[in-house]
Amino acid sequence: MNVKVNDTVVVITGKYAAHKDIPAKQGKVIATSPKNGTVTVEGINIHKKSQKARRANEVSQIVEIPAPIDVSNVMVICSACDKAIRVKHSVIDGKKVRVCPKCGATLDKAYAGKGGKAVKEEPKKRVRKRAKKTEEAAETPTDGTAE
Repeated sequence: MNVKVNDTVVVITGKYAAHKDIPAKQGKVIATSPKNGTVTVEGINIHKKSQKARRANEVSQIVEIPAPIDVSNVMVICSACDKAIRVKHSVIDGKKVRVCPKCGATLDKAYAGKGGKAVKEEPKKRVRKRAKKTEEAAETPTDGTAE
């Protein structure tokens, strides 16, 4: 999952997404469940549950609990550029970190102070083995006359 606890997210589909004149809801992620593929967002998908008094000095009440929503229904908001993004990954100091593709800022708090921008690594160059074989074949005559 590309969403972590304390990320700010915006709901892109479902009941809390933008409709007509209503803007999409935003909130802070308070819990994630990678196994179920869900996130719990503060102030979104609030369910009411009645809580019964268990002791003589307690009072029965209705409690509001944020319920989880599917992770595919939210997008992370970059804290640097304030835009909803698809998270990209890059390697900084040998660690894989989440990066904003629009502004290049790091989304992980531990690496936000280290330059702030991700360094794109150059792709590894492949050595062509076939090219070497063809060069060797070109050097040897193919007409059957050996020198």
